[in-house]
Amino acid sequence: MATLFSSLLDNLAANGGVLLLSTAVLLLAAAAATGDTPHAKVSPVPFDQVTLEDEFWAPKMERNAQVSLPHQIRMCEETGRLRNFAIAGGLEEGEFEGIYFNDSDVYKILEGAAYAYQTTREPSIKAEMDRIVDLIAAAQGEDGYINTYYTLVEPDNRWTNLPTMHELYCAGHLIEAAVAHHRATGERKLLDVAIRFADLIDSRFGEEEGQEYGVPGHEEIELALVKLAEATGEQRYLDLAQYFIDAKGRSGQDYYQDQLPVRQHETIHGHAVRGMYLYAGVADIVARTGDEDLAKAIRSVWHDTVERKMYVTGGVGPSAHNEGFTTPYDLPNDTAYAETCASIGMVLWGSRMLNLFGDAGYADVIERVLYNGFLSGWSLSGDRFFYVNPLESQGNHHRQPWFGCACCPPNVLRLIAQIGGFFYGASEDALWIHLYGSSTATTEVAGTGVRVIQRTDYPWDGTVRIAVTPDEAGAEFALKLRVPWWCEQATCTVNDEAVEAAPGSDGYLTIARAWSEGDQVELTLPMQVRRVLAHPAVAANRGRVALQRGPVLYCLEAVDNGADIRKVYLPRTAALQAVERPDLLGGVVTLQGEALVSVDALDRDELYRFGIQPEAVAITAVPYHVWDNREPGPMAVWLPESAGLIEPDLAPTHADSARVSASYVHASLRAVNDRRMPKASSEGGGRNFDWWDHKGTTEWIAYEWDQPVAVSGVEVYWFDDIGVGQCKAPESWRIEYLEGEEWREVTGSPRYETRLNDFNRATFEPVTTRGLRLVVKLQDEWSAGICEWRVLGE
Repeated sequence: MATLFSSLLDNLAANGGVLLLSTAVLLLAAAAATGDTPHAKVSPVPFDQVTLEDEFWAPKMERNAQVSLPHQIRMCEETGRLRNFAIAGGLEEGEFEGIYFNDSDVYKILEGAAYAYQTTREPSIKAEMDRIVDLIAAAQGEDGYINTYYTLVEPDNRWTNLPTMHELYCAGHLIEAAVAHHRATGERKLLDVAIRFADLIDSRFGEEEGQEYGVPGHEEIELALVKLAEATGEQRYLDLAQYFIDAKGRSGQDYYQDQLPVRQHETIHGHAVRGMYLYAGVADIVARTGDEDLAKAIRSVWHDTVERKMYVTGGVGPSAHNEGFTTPYDLPNDTAYAETCASIGMVLWGSRMLNLFGDAGYADVIERVLYNGFLSGWSLSGDRFFYVNPLESQGNHHRQPWFGCACCPPNVLRLIAQIGGFFYGASEDALWIHLYGSSTATTEVAGTGVRVIQRTDYPWDGTVRIAVTPDEAGAEFALKLRVPWWCEQATCTVNDEAVEAAPGSDGYLTIARAWSEGDQVELTLPMQVRRVLAHPAVAANRGRVALQRGPVLYCLEAVDNGADIRKVYLPRTAALQAVERPDLLGGVVTLQGEALVSVDALDRDELYRFGIQPEAVAITAVPYHVWDNREPGPMAVWLPESAGLIEPDLAPTHADSARVSASYVHASLRAVNDRRMPKASSEGGGRNFDWWDHKGTTEWIAYEWDQPVAVSGVEVYWFDDIGVGQCKAPESWRIEYLEGEEWREVTGSPRYETRLNDFNRATFEPVTTRGLRLVVKLQDEWSAGICEWRVLGE
């Protein structure tokens, strides 16, 4: 509204101090038309009207502002992202550095900083924002255009490759940052930059004479334009968002959801993050227009997503090939992509669907994602991140401080900073509580101000105490409390008197009454340990079980369990209990019990046997979202219920005790000697090593031992992902051994084969050495990799 009042003041000055009533009315009407959501059942209570006071989210918000924010700004300094703006603005000399969409990371960090400043008023955050805003403003061209890549690298090719080059995507994140900055500070500098750029885009794209067709290859600008319309009261930004949605469907490309007009979409396709952002923007439009065809489309796509294509963690997009969706029930665990940004997109889309339709099922998904698939993307230290979130690891997948494509860290930053905005909602005659956590919120319901206070140890305990205080005693409205999908037999009292706790068709327990100061509600959501079973069509999870308590999903990590967790199975009769561990991983509830471990025949000395009895073993499961915060090791979410699903190890060789190094590492070194039998050469997802994105080069991978070993051959199982990636069997290879400090080629005329889906054995004259390596010539335009490398010898 500050923008609206600025416009009113401009009008006042332009008319000699006389405010023209008609202009004022039009401005107010425009703001109402673009800011209101008349077709949504619920309005969210903004995050700056919610104070989180719990032991779960509040410390994370503090860590986000104090650790993640300065860390990410520092990463932008070190990687040239901020300097690109300085160069584009003529403040420094130099060349563009990084990926063509790197501007978007700066914008997302600035958006997150604005949210953090809005709730903390920390001067150091304001100072950093001022510095970054100045750099961005300097980089804007005279016509309003701003994109440092095109300004510095391809100034004559602006708007020539919308499907690939992300100009509109970057513009969308600029707009979101500008609106957030304006709301947090009341300042216009960045907002004016965004308005000038949006005006340029609006003048270029559309159906009017002199305009051209265009849709973004990476959606984001649609929802951003809705925010800009709301901030400025300008209907044309809403119209432009509508245009970008309506223009979909001409290319036939499902990668960026352009296979059909949006009104004909029924199932989810393509790149996961792009899809989430698109449908979030569509939901924004539906909330303002009531478009029934669009509403039908996004409901259909939502159900396809959550009922057939979502991981139990709430993660979406199983495939690394397209960073997105494949076929229904294709949900592999060890190769799961489940990008952190896609989980964030699910929250953004889901929150809009929740407000639009007022159904607890959307809040259930938001909760599932927040406590599991999203939060796993962020370390307890606040400065390391997962890009992808597998549900099984051999111990080779770890969070990183930054990425070349660094979209995920700033997305985590901006979501954590506004997390309170997902807890509450308000409608004309009801106050809605979607999520539980100790907090205080203020809003307006039924024409009166209301303060609501929650006190709970959620998500570890299901008792929630709620105090409702209206400004006017005796105010009548409903309190709607979500009963989570995982909860059985919820109970509720009002002022110590029991009330009906069965949820309605919308999934909410509704308490309609006259409220007064001192009214107390107590909701009890029993948290038993639950066994989760997947749909039978999910091949990866047949005969397997996942563990959940409350909203929290669990996993086994090697660090907590003495047995090899790859050999552990959990019979249906196994008992589990919840154990509070305030000393562990920042304070968690673990699950403890007894499982069975399959003892591999290779670990026994008997030549013949009648069978091997499994051994009982104590197990500890920890919340999935905190895995990989300690020493590395295997992890698994889905556990076999019988020994038949345990994969036998390959026979041991000298490779097992070797240290592994390589000329270049993209995928895991640890995979080559993990004794797992590859299913096929195409098997990836942590089960292979590769040199991608090196192509046509000569590379090497080496084993080294502390003491000399006698070796006489190797077996190599080549990795090949033709059709989905850029690795294939190499052009040629050879074996070298370490003699003193020199590498020498082995003798004995070994056969250097490159068959797929099998081990390629190459034997040579025996040598005793402390090192062995493969020297590999990659095919032109192709990379290569290895699934398993075994060493033969005495």
